[in-house]
Amino acid sequence: MSESPPPNLRQHGFQILEDDLRFLMEAFATVLKQLGEPELAACLPWIGSGTPKQTTRSLGQAYSIAFQLLNVVEERAASQVRRLREKKLGPEAEKGLWPDNLKQLRTLGLNQNDILAALREVCVEPVLTAHPTEAKRETVRELHREIYSLMNRHENLAYTPREQNRLQGQLQTQLENLWRTGEIHVTRPSIEAELQNALHYLREVFPEALARSHVHLREAWQAAGYDPAQIDSLPPLLRFGSWIGGDRDGHPFVTADITRHALQVMRKNALRIQRRALESLAHHLPLSSLFQATPPQLSELIATLTAQLQNEPHVDLAYILERNKEEPWRAAVYLMRAKVLLAIEKPSSPAAYVNPAELHADIDALTQTLLDVGAKAVVEEVIVPLRRNLTAFGFHSAALDVRQNSAFHEKAIDQLLRAAGLLDEGSFIDWSVEKKRELLDRELASPRPFLSPGISAGPEADTVLACHRVLADHRKQFGNAGLGSLIVSMTRRVEDLLIVYLLAREAGLMEWTPEGLVCPLPVVPLFETMGDLEAGPGIVEDFLAHPVTQRSLKAQSNGGTPVFQMMVGYSDSNKDCGIVASQCALHRAQRELSATIHKHGARPIFFHGRGGTVGRGAGPTHWFMEALPHGSLSGGMRMTEQGETIAQKYAHIGSAVYNAELLIASATAATARHRSTESRAHPALEPLFDKLAADSRDAYRAFLHAPDFMKFYRQATPIDALENSRIGSRPARRTGQASLDDLRAIPWVFSWTQSRFYLPGWFGAGSALQKLKTDDPKSYQTLAAAIPGSAFLRYVLTNIESSLVSANTDLMRDYAGMVEDTAVRDRFLNTILTEYETTRSIIDDLFQGTFESRRPRLAYTLNIREEPLKVLHQQQIALLRDWRALVAAEKTEAADAMISDLLISINAIASGLRTTG
Repeated sequence: MSESPPPNLRQHGFQILEDDLRFLMEAFATVLKQLGEPELAACLPWIGSGTPKQTTRSLGQAYSIAFQLLNVVEERAASQVRRLREKKLGPEAEKGLWPDNLKQLRTLGLNQNDILAALREVCVEPVLTAHPTEAKRETVRELHREIYSLMNRHENLAYTPREQNRLQGQLQTQLENLWRTGEIHVTRPSIEAELQNALHYLREVFPEALARSHVHLREAWQAAGYDPAQIDSLPPLLRFGSWIGGDRDGHPFVTADITRHALQVMRKNALRIQRRALESLAHHLPLSSLFQATPPQLSELIATLTAQLQNEPHVDLAYILERNKEEPWRAAVYLMRAKVLLAIEKPSSPAAYVNPAELHADIDALTQTLLDVGAKAVVEEVIVPLRRNLTAFGFHSAALDVRQNSAFHEKAIDQLLRAAGLLDEGSFIDWSVEKKRELLDRELASPRPFLSPGISAGPEADTVLACHRVLADHRKQFGNAGLGSLIVSMTRRVEDLLIVYLLAREAGLMEWTPEGLVCPLPVVPLFETMGDLEAGPGIVEDFLAHPVTQRSLKAQSNGGTPVFQMMVGYSDSNKDCGIVASQCALHRAQRELSATIHKHGARPIFFHGRGGTVGRGAGPTHWFMEALPHGSLSGGMRMTEQGETIAQKYAHIGSAVYNAELLIASATAATARHRSTESRAHPALEPLFDKLAADSRDAYRAFLHAPDFMKFYRQATPIDALENSRIGSRPARRTGQASLDDLRAIPWVFSWTQSRFYLPGWFGAGSALQKLKTDDPKSYQTLAAAIPGSAFLRYVLTNIESSLVSANTDLMRDYAGMVEDTAVRDRFLNTILTEYETTRSIIDDLFQGTFESRRPRLAYTLNIREEPLKVLHQQQIALLRDWRALVAAEKTEAADAMISDLLISINAIASGLRTTG
């Protein structure tokens, strides 16, 4: 896969980056000198000539800020190069965006109606999660945004020298603030802080990103010679979900009260979005009654709204009507705004909007009056995006999912049965699958709960039921808007899903119909390990055949084609079996799950649990979409946006619009291909994938399960320091057990990344590929020849290569040097280095060419970071040695005093690598 723009354009981009970086770093050096840190200023990366004499906390902070500034500069340079590329080569030159995708679809023979049919089905839903992968405080991210804005203004050639000097002073002030601000969380952030961060994006960034990405679609559609009016009738192609306040898998702090609060504040946040949208609409509707007759329907609308508000003392009706006496359209909009404000400040008022359908109806009436006076352009420019905004964000901002572990649900059922006197002896958990199924089927035929309300059954049962009752209460008041899915982590069998129905029945979340019980919310299996992915199609087959599921899907579809959602986990499957086996298992599972769901007359909706690194499913969005199994994308898809990746993609509006467009344009193109073309899968590759998966899995598991692996892992990586970090509100372990199985995938990947092994992103691949080349050269040649035509194969191998080139063998040796047992250290390090060299060599052979020539941009960004990163890695190793010595000597107070330095070191390296976990 090529990532290269024309060489002169690429070099121009590198020059922009270097110039901006030098400018920012010199400004930072000036600030440090002013603050009495001349030695630190002299050894800043990229501009300094000095060498750090000692690895102090200040050095770690300075280097961390330097990398943050580099990240800001890289984002700006990328944005500028995209503009230059479009100017020079046309809009179709930017891969993955609307013009490029529409061109590709036309090349495949798809016409306007084919593409429009796909667009009507597309809905991509990024789901914001607060997994422990974001180290930076919100204050720091705000400073980054301000620095980005000042850099944009600095490049404006129209500014006078005096104005430029003023900007320089403002920039230095922000850099000083950045230096003086505690960059990392000294205390673990609360769920409330994580929630407020997500609400910032949902309110300040995503509405504009959604609007602009649809404008770009309209422009590309019109440029292709199609009718732009067809785009105006489309629903929003982008909506949002959230796990913050709903994800309780191993998170003891997410209580029912937290979930209730999350739903409440997301509702208020959405109402603020709609209030702003109405204020903007009023600004754009200065139509005077002196120049066009007021349509009777507009007078009726104003009269109706006035009557609804006349008994509300919080609304100054006289002021609204008198101020806008000659601008009736504005008057109507300000009356709608008053009803939205009541919904925020006094929701019990009968004049307040309760649901977005009420506001939609008033907007529709207003729209007709604009069309009546010929203001069609105003409708297209202002009303169409407002309607889309209202549909996307409603009065809920994002749909809140609830996730819990299947084992937790089993404990809850056990406690309910015990409290209800239905357990003679033993435990439900220990029952046979057949006995469990018999009870579940029998109980799901009845609306009767086990216990009367208010009776406690036990901690797990009370926790689950309290959460489900919050959802039931929300439904009674506002309907399903704002409620997402009930996700079951570690789904091992169909009974894990049926148990959720039973718990929902107990909480009053199920509905009783003449046909039987119906669940109003999707119950979603999460297949995470390789075994779960392989068992997934059979589980889904059984679940879809169950009468409660069939009734529930029909009810949830509102008369349309039923959809069935399932989540596939990239992180835990990788941790379980390695990168190649994980990717192959995910690919096969999605293909087989799709076929199963289509067989039942439903459409599959895959929820991709991807993280921020290759080891957790990351990869360029348009490459990821292209590599999805044919038939698995039928328009709708969900995907996690975790921690740091939210800020990286959406912190600045330019980046946010680009990434939003990339997401929905690529999803549209993939949906259209899946709908209208035959699969391009290479049948001969399937057995090769199976063999590679098995061999790579064996090599990976042999490494993890070798004697003394945990001894090597815990000493050669900073996993022990990460377990003490304040990154995210969740614990690093699911249940607190000191085992590899209990460790979450995020700190697992984070620890290997920090120590520059990047092992989850490549280990096992080299052994498997080399074995194929040695044992079956013909099949190896078949595999190599298939790379250009197989998007999946290219995607997997390219991501493995990205991990390989991000690793550093010298630093691997340095980190392994902390392993006290020499024999253990040498044995594991030799295995790692041998596998690394094997993998690097075989990837170069398959791609036929050097990494630097094929992917110059990534090579450049890695190279510019390497020298200053080495300084930070050596600092971290020294800190880890000293800290571990204090811990071993039981000098707890001294060890605790070092935690802040360790966290600064971890964060500085994460800034340099642009990734945590």
